[in-house]
Amino acid sequence: MGKGFDQYASAYDAWFLDNRNVLYSEVNLVASTLKQAGRVLSVGCGSGLFEKILRDEYGITVAEGIEPSSGMAEIARKRGMHVVEATAEEADFGHETYDTLLFNGTPSYIGDLAGVVRKAYEALPSGGRIILIDVPKESSYGLLYNLAKAVGTWDHPLLEGCYPPNPYPIEFVDVAAWRTTAEKVDLLRKAGFVDLEFAQTLTSHPVCSNDVEEQPVEGYGKGDYVAVTAYKR
Repeated sequence: MGKGFDQYASAYDAWFLDNRNVLYSEVNLVASTLKQAGRVLSVGCGSGLFEKILRDEYGITVAEGIEPSSGMAEIARKRGMHVVEATAEEADFGHETYDTLLFNGTPSYIGDLAGVVRKAYEALPSGGRIILIDVPKESSYGLLYNLAKAVGTWDHPLLEGCYPPNPYPIEFVDVAAWRTTAEKVDLLRKAGFVDLEFAQTLTSHPVCSNDVEEQPVEGYGKGDYVAVTAYKR
């Protein structure tokens, strides 16, 4: 479904830039998972917005990406990334080419996530890491998004007063399939990954999530954006 993002590439960046504290809360989480990450491949890098901020403001270089949307990929290239246009299912992750495979905000847009996780395990070197970062289905945002998806709009009486002033575009909500943290843990363990680590951000109600920039905290029980990091044996 990634190519469907072509017509919304600019809207994607605009939403994040209009929700700066949400953006930087999420960037802080991503940055916390990339300490001593080695060579990183960003799978579903989108417009490269996160990668540009990580490079320019955090000193973390993620120069290579995979992105199915040509519109998004072109923006990422202009931001200095080398991007291959492919879905996660189609993409070549190499053989021990990368130390870290980063999936930031993309697991909910990957149909065969189990197959992609297995492929990632085979591609990584011993000790390599996979990072799955996304909105958990069981979180406040996950429940809110699924309700908006079910009714097909943000403009519905059931949602009145419950979502941020500038909500995530319904076009992106409609094509996502969020998974619970438990589902992602199960996929990782079945693929052979071990030593799982969890970090979270966006811990306030969605209506208030853009009020302040957050730093990540350990765990996954209260955050609306959760990172699960796992390692190859």
